[in-house]
Amino acid sequence: MKKILMPILLLFVLILSACGSTSGETASGEKESDKENDQPETITYESENGPVEVPANPERVVVLSSYAGNVMALDVNLVGVDSWSKMNPKFEEELQGVEEVSDQNLEKIIELNPDLIIGLSNIKNVDKLKEIAPTVTYTYGKLGYLEQHVEIGKLLNKEEEAKQWVEDFKKRAQKAGEDIRAEIGEDTTVSVIENFEKQLYVFGDNWGRGTEILYQEMKLKMPEKVKEMALKDGYYAISPEVLPEYAGDYIVFSKNADSETSFQETETYKNIPAVKNDQVIEVNAKEFYFNDPITLEHQLESFKDAFLNE
Repeated sequence: MKKILMPILLLFVLILSACGSTSGETASGEKESDKENDQPETITYESENGPVEVPANPERVVVLSSYAGNVMALDVNLVGVDSWSKMNPKFEEELQGVEEVSDQNLEKIIELNPDLIIGLSNIKNVDKLKEIAPTVTYTYGKLGYLEQHVEIGKLLNKEEEAKQWVEDFKKRAQKAGEDIRAEIGEDTTVSVIENFEKQLYVFGDNWGRGTEILYQEMKLKMPEKVKEMALKDGYYAISPEVLPEYAGDYIVFSKNADSETSFQETETYKNIPAVKNDQVIEVNAKEFYFNDPITLEHQLESFKDAFLNE
């Protein structure tokens, strides 16, 4: 009898144990599921103006200045952008169906039903915008151009993705800089100019147009006159007559084809060494304005092609 009873008792214990284990796994599975469903709907973002409660996963973002490319690079949906972003040929495909808005178009913004609004600190109607959706603004240049992307990554709850891109981009841009300096010489200077309406500008090292890549990452040299006049404020307006004083051995010309370009037909311009040596790199200004990841990738490839024929 004992010989028969013992195996039965043992089997009963094993069945109970198995049931307990199955029950535990189910409970554990439910907990994991609960965790997934228990993700916070909002996060607190520490903006330069204090904490702001923003969506943990924003789905309808309006960008009123500068940062549309940062948002697109992090694969977050846009419903409204500023006119400068809308006119960028490199953004055209991704911004199909996205409305053009400004800080004055409050009714239009309301219709878009955004869950997050982003812009520069100088936009108007900030208090009214905050009534529509959480609104975060940034002071241009307060953060480095790559730090800015990481900061927007934090805002969109995608900080790690932003950091990974930044790390990879810096490596590639710095390597390209080493190759370019080896090709053109360590002391060769590069200046960046742009025509806008009837004015010419030269740029420092942090005002888009590829300046961050050329000067900060590639370590190419800036002409002394540009350094003196444009480095502090980021840009400096000049007349075509004095352009030779600001011209480097190479000139990156961020060209607005729909603005004044007649200066290119003058003897003053034609006699600039960079022009005579065919060392002017013309790019589309509307594609080069910004310093978001999409624009930076385009700028980097453009410079590699121009300097290294890659």
